[in-house]
Amino acid sequence: MITDFKNSTTSHKTYKRSIALPRGTLDLTYKINPAAAKNDSQKDDNYQLEDLLGFAQRINPKRAFLFVSKVLGRHIPVAPSTMRSAFTDLANLVPSDLPEPILVIGMAETAVGLSAGVHQALQTRYPNALLLNSTRHAQHNDDNSETLLTTFSEDHSHASQHLIYQSSDKITQAQLLASKTLIMVDDEASTGNTCVNVVTALRNAGLSQLEQVHLTTLVDWSLSQNQGTADVDDAISARLPNIDFHRHHLLSGAWQWTDAPNPEPITMPSVDTTDAGSQSLGNTGNWGRFPTPDSTDGFVNYLENFQAALTSFSDQAPFDKQQLPERILVLGSNEFVWLPFLLAEWLEGQVKNSKKTVNFSALTRSPIALGGAITTMLSFSDNYGLGMTNFAYNVEPSDWDLIVLCVETSSDSVDDMWQGLDNVLVVSPTP
Repeated sequence: MITDFKNSTTSHKTYKRSIALPRGTLDLTYKINPAAAKNDSQKDDNYQLEDLLGFAQRINPKRAFLFVSKVLGRHIPVAPSTMRSAFTDLANLVPSDLPEPILVIGMAETAVGLSAGVHQALQTRYPNALLLNSTRHAQHNDDNSETLLTTFSEDHSHASQHLIYQSSDKITQAQLLASKTLIMVDDEASTGNTCVNVVTALRNAGLSQLEQVHLTTLVDWSLSQNQGTADVDDAISARLPNIDFHRHHLLSGAWQWTDAPNPEPITMPSVDTTDAGSQSLGNTGNWGRFPTPDSTDGFVNYLENFQAALTSFSDQAPFDKQQLPERILVLGSNEFVWLPFLLAEWLEGQVKNSKKTVNFSALTRSPIALGGAITTMLSFSDNYGLGMTNFAYNVEPSDWDLIVLCVETSSDSVDDMWQGLDNVLVVSPTP
């Protein structure tokens, strides 16, 4: 059940919403950001709560609720153009006079595509900015050049430990360590603790020249119901000495959770690991697991892999966009979502001005209960050889003529559930 209240006595309206979930009630107080305009809209339009979020119940004893993004392409399939607009609109909130070098850092697994999209949009103003994502997949190679820069903890998460890698390229590594501005990108902020943990870890790892930190999120829930924005910013700044702290978001507010009487106990699947897994990773280029100025590295090859796989799958040669099916869903896998998103965006461009549909979503290790914004759930073994359960939410295979499942492991690493569906095309960097 959702209940809405509105307070219009102030110049900036305050909205309240109450969401009843099986294990308790989530009460929201929020404001629309008048600076966050939808640039693809026909009119002067700002992001509303219903544009950005649905709500569901986590299978997680640390936090019982989940904000389910409608623009991220993670738990709800969405048009790539909708995702791209949100990425760009968020990036447009970042100022144009920041001290350089600039590092854009995204949080695994949910925000690795969002960070790349924000980074790509920012490159029109900051062409030399680096992109770097945290990861939960340990990276190894024969010469041990893939070396950890640092680690940090995301305390409320289902998988709390994150790894951050440095660059084996001396010039890129020098630029990374000389960063003066950090743009931290995430889907949402709830307390600000993760931002403090990340900045502290990076400074301790050698990024000693940081002057500014910009917490850049789709939705910012870190504003206390009893404090103003300045008070919260002061509290975060006090934990980050000698840092000029700023925040940018499409919508902001605060949440309060009340447990239901005698909620049923839950058992969370074992998903908190940073192991590499038994399946080796194919070469997909560098799209942000290591510092990079170009997140599209590897896309040309991956697109060629897709076209070759589709030719074999559909017995059409050469590739003919007129032969694309009516309803296409592209699925990324865990942290491997940016190149699959670019593929989905490319496919959407191929079917433009037709009645054909392309959506994007992703497999995830995040355990979520059915109900609310989560209408269906598929569960299966992960393709990394970690022995953990993965999930696909709001994906009914029969609703799609073609599901393009994109992985960074070999094709035969994919669970038999997907292999057994005749409308699933697995795209891999290796046979």
